[in-house]
Amino acid sequence: MSNSPSRSFDRSYDITLLGATGFVGALTAGYLAANAPEGVRIALAGRNQSKLETLRDQLAATHPRAAEFPLVIADSSDNRSLEKLARDTRVVISTVGPYYRHGFPLVRECATHGTHYVDLAGEPLFMRESADSYHDRAAASGARIIHACGFDSIPSDLGMMLLGQGASENKDPLETATMIVKMKGGLSGGTIDSMREQFAAAKGNPDKKRLLADPYTLSPNRESEPNLGKQPDFGVVRESDIGGSGYGRDDVWAGPFIMAGSNTRVVRRSNALLSHAYGAKLRYSEYVYTGKGIKGRMRAFTMGAVLGTAVAALNQDKLRSFLSRWVPEPGEGPSEAERNAGFFHTTHIGVGASGTTYTNTISLDADPGYKGTSLMLSEAALTLVLSDAELPAASPYQGKTGGGVLTPATGLGMPYVQRLRDAGMKFSD
Repeated sequence: MSNSPSRSFDRSYDITLLGATGFVGALTAGYLAANAPEGVRIALAGRNQSKLETLRDQLAATHPRAAEFPLVIADSSDNRSLEKLARDTRVVISTVGPYYRHGFPLVRECATHGTHYVDLAGEPLFMRESADSYHDRAAASGARIIHACGFDSIPSDLGMMLLGQGASENKDPLETATMIVKMKGGLSGGTIDSMREQFAAAKGNPDKKRLLADPYTLSPNRESEPNLGKQPDFGVVRESDIGGSGYGRDDVWAGPFIMAGSNTRVVRRSNALLSHAYGAKLRYSEYVYTGKGIKGRMRAFTMGAVLGTAVAALNQDKLRSFLSRWVPEPGEGPSEAERNAGFFHTTHIGVGASGTTYTNTISLDADPGYKGTSLMLSEAALTLVLSDAELPAASPYQGKTGGGVLTPATGLGMPYVQRLRDAGMKFSD
């Protein structure tokens, strides 16, 4: 795999990071300064010149190459600045959320000008409206618009992609697939704010409420999806419930995973974009590990109650202070020591039509919401710059250009998996 960017695009920069001075933006800038191969031209973008200069100076103290990073003034509310930003770069990274409030103008400019785009969106309504409005434009220009390139939804989407590949090799379409996540480290304040924005956007709008509840919100063709009855995003399971005959233990429990509502829809979009290569009647779900025995079962059900309270808090401005006891505000985050002490480990378990159980795992020794997310986001952008000729174009929805509003699995695929392996993420069958 090449570590030298192609110069086939007459652009000033290879990667422009918008929102660089935010908490996750600064972590992403630091990752790029430390890990982007020489020759990759990186620019830092934001609204405030002095903040950008301060960030660049801080980065340069540890990574001298950052002293040469150009600074770009751009604002999500200034269409002209966004158009210039998109014209000047091959790939845009956006950490400016909530995306439903701030994201559409930049997606439009990238789709129009053939500029690849990655973000951290875990917002089904934003992703749905992005696809409805700009997929055809991106497919025509060749822009790969790839949402959800952080902890939500990289482990979910790539784990399912690899699970589907394993089953396909045996010509065994999957009927069920489940992801169980173990993690240390919380969700970012930006993630929570984005979730809150989704509820606000749907308030008083029956159509948007229906979309949020629909398991196939992100499907490019709703009529092509199977009728599997209810597919709840939250629940409690035992390990033995999710595999084939003889899989798992009765005393190992998992509870509701707060990001399942977004992740599962991204996975289902990937399956649909790939002509249901994972399975035409796939039932997909996600849970978080809670432990063994009675204590594990109690934690699972307690988590359900806590999650219900959290959702209520997201719907009520007056309850935001309650939620803030556990979740940092946007722009805030844990210390470096806390970020380094975190980890995540996901296991995908699938059952094929034959009854065979397939598994794979993904893990990283870094907290998922901050250090892990900045790594995944950065490597997504680097994949678009350094592996352009190897990027997947298997989806009939992409057309000849390979562009469109895609998912990590369909827009980045195996070249991205390889870059993540090289960056320290572990994948196993």
